[in-house]
Amino acid sequence: MDFDFTEDQQSLREAVRRWVDKAYTFERRAAIVDAGGFDRTAYDELAQLGLAALAIPEEHDGMGFGPIDAMVVMEELGRGIVLEPLAQTLIASNVLARFAPEAIKRQWLPRMARGEALVVLAQQESTSRYRLDACAAQAQRRDGGHVVSGHKSIVAAGDQADAWLVPARLDGAIALFLVERGAAAATANGYLTQDGSRAAEVRLEGSPATLLTIDGTAALELAMDTGIAATSAYAVGAMEKTLAVTADYMNQRKQFGVAIASFQALRHRVTDMKMQLELARSMSYFASLKLGDAPQGRRRALSQAKVQIGHSMRFIGQQAVQLHGGIGVTDEYIVSHYFKALTQLEMSFGDTLYHLGEVSARMEEIAGVFG
Repeated sequence: MDFDFTEDQQSLREAVRRWVDKAYTFERRAAIVDAGGFDRTAYDELAQLGLAALAIPEEHDGMGFGPIDAMVVMEELGRGIVLEPLAQTLIASNVLARFAPEAIKRQWLPRMARGEALVVLAQQESTSRYRLDACAAQAQRRDGGHVVSGHKSIVAAGDQADAWLVPARLDGAIALFLVERGAAAATANGYLTQDGSRAAEVRLEGSPATLLTIDGTAALELAMDTGIAATSAYAVGAMEKTLAVTADYMNQRKQFGVAIASFQALRHRVTDMKMQLELARSMSYFASLKLGDAPQGRRRALSQAKVQIGHSMRFIGQQAVQLHGGIGVTDEYIVSHYFKALTQLEMSFGDTLYHLGEVSARMEEIAGVFG
C-alpha cells in the first residue's frame, strides 16, 4: 500500500499551513477567544481556501475530495488549534450528501461550499453519555411536515450556525432532521468551552424541522465516525506542535548552566512523547482510510483509533506541561492552550474509556486465540 501523499495533497497541506502560520497567529486566536470563541471572518477565510467545499460533491459546487485530503487539512488546522469548526462542516457535508433528499442537497450544499451556511451536528444530550441510541428528543408530524422538541448540549458553534442536524425519535425510531437556527421556538445559548472554542445549548419546543432520513442511526454513525477521523487528524497536528514547542523550550531553558535538553532523563521523556505522536499519527491514517468501509468494520476501526489517540493526547499534553514547569499552565504561554485543546479533544465524540468499551464489544466474537 502506498502511503505517500500526492502532489495535490502536499500543495493543499502547504496552502493551509501558510494560512495558519501567517493569518491565524496565537495573538489572533487569543483575540477570537476573548470575543466569544468563533470568528465568522476566519471561517470565511477557510471557505475562500476551498476548505468548506472539501467533502461536498462536485455536482453541488464542492471539490469532491476524499477523507485523506480532509485529514491533511485537519492536521494543519490542529497545528494552529484553529477554533472555527471545520470538522462540523465535514460531518454535515458527508451526512447531507449521503442521506438527504436531493432537494435539500441543492438547497444547502452549494451554500455550505461557499461558506455562506454553517451546519453543525446537535446530537449530544445531558444523559446520553456518548451513546447514539440514547435520544430523548421527540419529533411529530404536523401540517404536512415535522416539528421537533428536545434539548441538545455542547453543540459546536451552535448559536452561530445557520442550521443544526438534530436526531429525534419519530414513531419510536431515531430519525435525523435539519432545523434552521431561525426556526420558531428554537433557541441557542452560547458559551466558551475549556479550549476557548464556542458551543451552545440548543432547545427546541415544537420547532419546524425538515426530515433528512428515517435511518437516523446510520446517519449518526457516519457523523460520529467522520467527526472522530477529523478530530483525530486535528489532534495529531496539535500534538506535533506541542512537541515542537516543548523541544524548543528545553533547548532554551537552562539549569546548572546548561540547557535542560541535555539531561538524559528529560530526553527520554521527549522520546516517549515522539513515540506517542507517531502511534497517534498511524491510527489517524488508519481512521481516515477506514471511513469508506462498511459500517460494522468502520465503527470498530474508528473506536480503535480513538482509544490510541486518546492515550497519546493525554500523555503528550501532560508531559508537555511537566517539562515546562509552572509556565506550562499560564494563560500567556502557548503550550497551556494546546494542553487544554488536547484535553477537550480526548472527550470529543466519545472519550477513551467509552471507545475502549466499544472496541471490546465489537471484538467479542473474534477475540482470543481462536478468533
